[in-house]
Amino acid sequence: MPEKGSSRPGAALPRRPGRIIAVTYQRFYVSPGLSQGMADERDVATFAAGCFWGVEEAFRTLPGVLETAVGYTGGSTADPTYEQVCSGRTGHAEAVRVVYDPSRISYRDLLDRFFSIHDPTTPNRQGPDVGAQYRSSIFHHTPDQERAAKAVVEELTRQGRYRRPIVTEILPAGPFYRAEEYHQQYARRHGGGCHI
Repeated sequence: MPEKGSSRPGAALPRRPGRIIAVTYQRFYVSPGLSQGMADERDVATFAAGCFWGVEEAFRTLPGVLETAVGYTGGSTADPTYEQVCSGRTGHAEAVRVVYDPSRISYRDLLDRFFSIHDPTTPNRQGPDVGAQYRSSIFHHTPDQERAAKAVVEELTRQGRYRRPIVTEILPAGPFYRAEEYHQQYARRHGGGCHI
């Protein structure tokens, strides 16, 4: 990783320990020993599709997905807490950051999973969860991801897969704030916990 303070894109930013401030690039390199046994080159995708517990589990179990983390993105408050996001005043969505091996799973495969696990036609709601933090969003890290996301929405619309229009936001990825540790892999540790 570049040194802190570097002006190169993707440079490490100052942060609190254990909190990811921003992931705005798709491809990055892992420092030796950071993730034992994993490839040095990995891709990143970010999705919001309702309660992040179930969304994370749906992606975590896919072959080719190397790491997942739940957090908050798409809002204006820096380093928000779960309680702040739930208040609806931060503008953030509950989101999942997916780190994957593009030689084993494609971004298109991730998009297919995204659209299969939630209803992309309900604004600010998934099942019993209501509020802007539960909106359907794709946060793209590259122009290729943006094009792929828009193409899938157009394809699904053309196919008439849903009775109502797709309301999924397709937005540039911005700062991603890792959620509190008790939210990480919640469904795996507690056996469910969301509408998914």
